[in-house]
Amino acid sequence: MANEKVLSQSFGGIGRLVFNNPDKHNALSLEMWRRAGEILDEFRADDDIRVVVLSGAGGKAFVSGADISKFEEERASGAAIREYNEVVGRVSRELHGLPKPTIAMIQGYCIGGGLALAACCDLRICAEGSRFGLPAAKLGLGYPFDGLKRLADTIGLAHTRDICFTARQFGAEEAAAMGLVNRVVPAAELEAVVQDCAETIAGNAPLTIRAMKCVFGEIAKDPTERDLAACQSLVDACFSSADYAEGRRAFVEKRKPVFTGR
Repeated sequence: MANEKVLSQSFGGIGRLVFNNPDKHNALSLEMWRRAGEILDEFRADDDIRVVVLSGAGGKAFVSGADISKFEEERASGAAIREYNEVVGRVSRELHGLPKPTIAMIQGYCIGGGLALAACCDLRICAEGSRFGLPAAKLGLGYPFDGLKRLADTIGLAHTRDICFTARQFGAEEAAAMGLVNRVVPAAELEAVVQDCAETIAGNAPLTIRAMKCVFGEIAKDPTERDLAACQSLVDACFSSADYAEGRRAFVEKRKPVFTGR
């Protein structure tokens, strides 16, 4: 429905999650975090969805952070803060651990919780003129280990210290230079570029993509905690799949393969 603050749709193997609070630059409330988690659960369970795209409505922001107007209601007491952090942490882990590739389509502000969400995604494609920042140090907020680790894993500790300690905003070109975004494109081309990327991924072998995502997830872990057996199991499943046979036939027949995820 149009008045919902988080929207979802799926078509052609692509699931889309849209933060729909444009009057507040898509600032997130606790209710929006919860709904986003429900949508991600639905996408995880839907075998027809092969890639997930996150975006913000209105063209001015991906997500501008938390809805500060809700702080007295949602984060005023110790118990409320713990509940809020638990929900945010769970949804962030769900997004980061989703076995399907995720793309953050960023136009405008990507600040605070928006930046943390984008860091949970596999790919980040942004429009020229987008703005990034982590202003926690200007608000007196604490950031948990997992969120800062994901950011540091993406851009390195040196850049993470810089943007966290200064709480400054920075632009799309600097974001690309530090490795935060994969591509910077003109705003008028953003939707088409992201759609093309998503369609390309959705057309590739889903079992191969799933195995690769598992490997990437284990690479980010401490070596003593890696589940290499799980990775190998998914790799073995690729070689015993109908998709592997289809890929070989399509190569010989010089046609585009049609993968079914089996």
